[in-house]
Amino acid sequence: MRRQPEMAEVDRTEYVFGENGGLGAPSSSFFRRIASMAPQPSDEDESDTFQRTVGAGYTYADQIAPNKIKRTKSRQDKHKGRRGSYFDLDDDWDANVEHNLVDGAKFKKSLAGQAMESAESLAFAECEEMNNRISRIRRFQAVLDAPIVDLAHLKKLSYTGVPEELRPKTWQLLLGYLAPNGERRERTLAKKRQEYHNGVQQVFNTGLDEQMWHQISIDVPRTNPHIKLYSHPIIQKALERILYLWAIRHPASGYVQGINDLVTPFIQTFLQPHVEHASVDDLDPETVPQQSMRDIEADAYWCLTKLLDGIQDNYIHAQPGIHKQVAQLQDLCTRLDRNLVEHLRSEGIEFMQFSFRWMNCLLMREVPMGCTIRIWDTYISEGPQGFSAFHVYVCAAFLNYWKEQIKVKDFQDIMVFLQALPTADWTEKEVELILSEAFLFQTLYKTGSAHLK
Repeated sequence: MRRQPEMAEVDRTEYVFGENGGLGAPSSSFFRRIASMAPQPSDEDESDTFQRTVGAGYTYADQIAPNKIKRTKSRQDKHKGRRGSYFDLDDDWDANVEHNLVDGAKFKKSLAGQAMESAESLAFAECEEMNNRISRIRRFQAVLDAPIVDLAHLKKLSYTGVPEELRPKTWQLLLGYLAPNGERRERTLAKKRQEYHNGVQQVFNTGLDEQMWHQISIDVPRTNPHIKLYSHPIIQKALERILYLWAIRHPASGYVQGINDLVTPFIQTFLQPHVEHASVDDLDPETVPQQSMRDIEADAYWCLTKLLDGIQDNYIHAQPGIHKQVAQLQDLCTRLDRNLVEHLRSEGIEFMQFSFRWMNCLLMREVPMGCTIRIWDTYISEGPQGFSAFHVYVCAAFLNYWKEQIKVKDFQDIMVFLQALPTADWTEKEVELILSEAFLFQTLYKTGSAHLK
């Protein structure tokens, strides 16, 4: 009976298979013969040798240093004639060095091509963005430079955002502070600015309302503590004058915490033309001409007044406007995602507990200042209902954005989460998403029986 070939650990007393089966040559002499057939490297090539693992699941190219590919390939050409006598002793060894070297070169070329295409795409995108920005500025400028500004057209343009350079004038026109008629504009503006400063002088010369002044003096240093600009005495004094004059002239509400936040987007926006390269956040107000600061302060006061005229009920006694908005928000969210509302209810969370601040401060404490300003572009373009009715839709979209995280949390975790939402890195991209969804909600409910009333 023919003996079955076997293979044990190879040492100097063991054998390897013969070509026709059975016991072959002793392993030691067999491997010496194979080694004698291999090309012997010269002294100058010894540094190029490398450890080769036979039968592993990778190829020659995995072990070749990139700076030695060319020399290795020429050595292969040198011994091309002798390699034909080699035969494979291991079925796992399937290396094809030349093939892998070619693949490596193609891979490098592919990476280089991809990098070039990526750079070209980025440059094209930046160029396209710049062209779009220039085109948009020109469209705004054409409307703003008209003898009589078409406010309806300006609202339509502003809904999707106002160019930074043109935002002060655009906001002042849409809020009704500036006259659309260019001939009367400068005269009216000068009159309103002087009226503000006269009012400040009058109220501060007739004695202070101690309780009101005390609350304002406490809140002003707390305003936007994360923004350096608002820690400067010049800005803090301006805020005190604006808030106190407004409170004295609106005795039905007086000063209410949260109004201090609402002044700051106007100050931030109206300071922007005085900043060339740095951020407004880090602006030193002392570098701004004194007369310009006086004008900015007056403009901020009148624009704040226009804004608050539309949401006065939010700040009178018992704040009925905010209670109404919170109820509308809960009703809207129930229609949008009943499971979310049921989860909040099951955890003992009422909408008033987290959304009161959203209404009182118009989400200013939930998102960065730049995001607030972009949101206000849309609110102001919406007209009188922008800061009230449309704001409810924005709050619904804002809550909807976080619903998946909220649904897996309990009472304590939800409250902590909603009090410190991770929006510090938000940009206009996230805001555009929220505004788009809010517009969708408004469109759906404005035409249906469930429209907010």
